Amino acid sequence: MPSMDATKPGRPSISVPVAGLIGVLGVLAALGAGHLVAGVVGPSASPYLAVGSTAVDLTPAPVKDFAIRTFGTADKLVLLGGMAVVLLLLAVLAGVLSRRGALPGSAFAVVLGLVGVAAVLARPDVGRLGVFAPVVSLVVGVAVFRLLHAKALAAAGADEPSPTGGPSRRSFLVASGAVAASAGIAGGAGQLLAGSADVEGSRRAVGDLTPATRAPAVPAGADFAAEGTPTFLTQNRDFYRVDTALTVPRLRAEDWSLRVHGMVDRELTLRYADLRDRDLVERTITMTCVSNEVGGPYVSTANFVGVPLRDVLMEAGVRPGADQLFSTSVDGWTAGTPTDVVLAEDTGALLALGMNGEPLPVEHGFPVRMVVPGQFGYVSATKWVVDLELTTFAARRPYWIERGWGVRGPIKTQSRVDSPIGLSTVGPGRTVVTGTAYAQPRGIAKVEVRVDGGPWQDARLSAEVNDSTWRMWRVELDLAPGGHTVECRATDKTGFTQPQERLDPVPDGATGWHSIFFTKK
Repeated sequence: MPSMDATKPGRPSISVPVAGLIGVLGVLAALGAGHLVAGVVGPSASPYLAVGSTAVDLTPAPVKDFAIRTFGTADKLVLLGGMAVVLLLLAVLAGVLSRRGALPGSAFAVVLGLVGVAAVLARPDVGRLGVFAPVVSLVVGVAVFRLLHAKALAAAGADEPSPTGGPSRRSFLVASGAVAASAGIAGGAGQLLAGSADVEGSRRAVGDLTPATRAPAVPAGADFAAEGTPTFLTQNRDFYRVDTALTVPRLRAEDWSLRVHGMVDRELTLRYADLRDRDLVERTITMTCVSNEVGGPYVSTANFVGVPLRDVLMEAGVRPGADQLFSTSVDGWTAGTPTDVVLAEDTGALLALGMNGEPLPVEHGFPVRMVVPGQFGYVSATKWVVDLELTTFAARRPYWIERGWGVRGPIKTQSRVDSPIGLSTVGPGRTVVTGTAYAQPRGIAKVEVRVDGGPWQDARLSAEVNDSTWRMWRVELDLAPGGHTVECRATDKTGFTQPQERLDPVPDGATGWHSIFFTKK
């Protein structure tokens, strides 16, 4: 364990493994203490999560797009895991540099704490008390590192211990074990406190959200799921999720309120019960993420139940010139929706309370979220929404607009091949190719398919539900054995056909024809 410095007789030093361990234990103690305090003052004040959220905010858009494409909904776990690895490596380095003196490790603990303080102060969803979490983290990190360092250095300077270990060595081992256990207990307690709000109990207490106006029933033949397309309605557990929240906000319905203000005739403050007691409407809506590459998976459909957003804004009285509805989530994320879109009578925008026959799942925005058909989610689908401000695009710039994305974000006409799966092998006989197309809120008029660059042929469309939902398609092909490439393109009801040119999702959605290659037996 401890050793003497052979180059400087009489001057003790700590062995490399023990020095690294001290650095790691100091960081773990700091993070555990900060997470415990955050459980009391607010989960977002946890230094580790605050730094992670700041990293998300500062990450360039192309890097975020890569993370979403590569890791999907696991992108945040990858970020947190990567942070943990880097942090532990730096902790080991700080410990090793402190073999003879505690200054390098102490300085590292201070810097780490100050980074946490800065990250917490920068979070829009953390109150003033939140700064206590990183401050406590800093103090505990420095104190624990110096304590363990002193004990290890004392053991290094002691006479050669007996086989059973001397007092100094035992003292260090006991202290190290106590620190490790305390860090784990503190972190676990902080996690329990952070999740102590009974959000699931609040969801259950909402009861049935019976709409006064139901959406038309989904007709038979609305999908070709038996042949490879998704089911027309996406189950809640399978509905895509793309957001910036490192931890899902846990807000009870009874604690929720919505402020409607800005360029309005009268400011409104609505509670959950105010929305719950209104005549609710049900609408079948397909939602799409702007991060989708051509043929991407981030598109889903559900029956949403809620209050027409237009009705709420009309009650507030929108003043002339207010061209942006600036919405804010409880975690501070913001979006800007064109006012003319949400005020149009045929848009069907909702303050949604329910999804597929139950209150919104927590990860999809419970208690209340926005759903605006025809707009990519980054400008229209604020989850955990708590604030609506009528303003202008010139006055306020929401989260993704600040990062170089387009202002309005209308959904583009798109189609994709769902089956066969790319690079697969299909059996003999006629080959059935199926897929999905969407062009909310214009609707799909036709889908065409071609094989190996040959002539286009019309695909059979599924039964139509409404223009704000996706539409499935299928075609049967007689193909010779060997490799084949299938492409598809959609035409919406305005007569616009999706272009062949491939464009990346930035700044306002990808374009291009989706194609897959497969082998015919």
